[in-house]
Amino acid sequence: MPASSPDTATAASACTDNAGPRPLLVLASASPRRVELLSQIGLAPDRICPADIDETPHRTELPRQYARRMADEKARSVARQVTEPALILAADTVVTLGRRILPKAESRDIARSCLSLLSGRRHMVMTAVSVMPSPAWTQGRHAERLVETAVTFSRLSAAQLEALLDNGDWLGKAGGYALQGAAASLIRFVSGSPSGVIGLPLFETAQLLRGQAGGWLA
Repeated sequence: MPASSPDTATAASACTDNAGPRPLLVLASASPRRVELLSQIGLAPDRICPADIDETPHRTELPRQYARRMADEKARSVARQVTEPALILAADTVVTLGRRILPKAESRDIARSCLSLLSGRRHMVMTAVSVMPSPAWTQGRHAERLVETAVTFSRLSAAQLEALLDNGDWLGKAGGYALQGAAASLIRFVSGSPSGVIGLPLFETAQLLRGQAGGWLA
């Protein structure tokens, strides 16, 4: 999962390019999961340009506000770097327990803390998607969606928790797990967008792209 939801890959210092004749589709993320998800609907980014922004939540910021702000700031940051006509696609995934935003698991201890909190409980995964034209593409328009998915873990035994931690696919994931990984056998309920939990809600992303003039999707 991606996620800030369930998702993290180290931001590259430069964009990688596969430019074509139409306005570029620029993915503001280094996440291989988001690239794989786009491929499911027949899309490959023309350019991958990870956003380098401060992802610290504001002190009183609620999860929905945070996810929307992160996706928007990622898109704006990359749009300022792109000189060609392009549409920037950015997303941010947040795992929440009530009003609490769970961190990305950058250590085993953080993953253990997150999974212990989620054990036997229902939580929400919120993924915000933002599309923003570069200054050079005047036909494009800014639009966004927020997709919320309810996820419930079974109650984890000590052995199950240790097995998840030993697997290691929690690293860099919001909430300390990946729906497409080892945790899948311990998640008993998902209501909403599974692709949104992984990092990019495909239906909503496709709708955003269909609303643009670029002709990326029928």
